[in-house]
Amino acid sequence: MKKARDFMVEVPLFGHDEKVTRVRSVLRDTFIREGFIHDEKGRLLGCVDITGVLRVPATKSDVTIEGFVKEVTPASPEDSLEKIVKLIRINGTDSVPVVDEQDKVIGGVRLPDIFPVITSRYQLEGKVSDYMSRNVVSCDAEDTVQRIYTLIVESGYSAIPVMMKRRLVGIISRSDLLRDGRWRPSREGPAKTRVENVMTTPAITVGPGDDLQQAVRIMVKHDISRLPVLDGDRLDGILDRHDVLKAVPQET
Repeated sequence: MKKARDFMVEVPLFGHDEKVTRVRSVLRDTFIREGFIHDEKGRLLGCVDITGVLRVPATKSDVTIEGFVKEVTPASPEDSLEKIVKLIRINGTDSVPVVDEQDKVIGGVRLPDIFPVITSRYQLEGKVSDYMSRNVVSCDAEDTVQRIYTLIVESGYSAIPVMMKRRLVGIISRSDLLRDGRWRPSREGPAKTRVENVMTTPAITVGPGDDLQQAVRIMVKHDISRLPVLDGDRLDGILDRHDVLKAVPQET
C-alpha cells in the first residue's frame, strides 16, 4: 500500500530569517497557500500561511518571517495516507511537510495528489449536504480579475463561484488565472479584464441531496477542488476537498 514517500514532492522552503517580502512574493505568484520554515540545519520549525504575510506592507522590507511561523505536525516517509489526511486536518493546511530522522525537511505531500487515492479506498457515506460549507464566498461576472486574484490569494480558496443576477454562471480558479496570465501585468494597478472573460463556464455542480460518493467521483474525474452546490437555481453551498476529508476514516 502506498505511503507518504510515494507522493513526496518539492515544497516551498524558507529559512527562519527570510524576509517576509520574498516569502510573500513566492507564495503569491505561485498561488501556493503555505510554505515551510527551517532552521540553519534544515530542521523544520513550522509553516507560514500566505494570509499572514499579506498583512505586512510592502515597504517593510526588513521584517523577517520569524514572527509568522505557526507550529505544524510533520509526517515521516513511511506514514500511511490515512495519517497524512489526519495531519492535513490537524494542521489546517493543503500540504504536509515530510521530515527525516533528524527532522530535516525532505519534501511534502499535497492534498490534490493523494485525494483520488484516499477517496477510492472507502465507500463514503452520506449526502453532499452533510459535508458542504454553507457560507459561500462568491464574485460577480463583471468583477475585475485583479479583485478576484486578491480574493483568491487572501481567502486561500482555490476557486470562487461566479454569479450574475444571483444565478451561477461559472467558476474562476487559480488555474484559470495562471493559464490566462492577464492578471500579471496588472498586480500593481487596476485590471481591465473581467472575470467573465477568464472563468470556466458552465460550472460543474452537484445538488445537496446527491450522494457524497458520486460528488467525489466528479471531483476526481474533472480534477476539481471545489464543487458549487445548487438547490434548483440557488447557490446553496460548496463542497471542497477538505470537506470530503471529514468522511474519510482517520488513523488513530
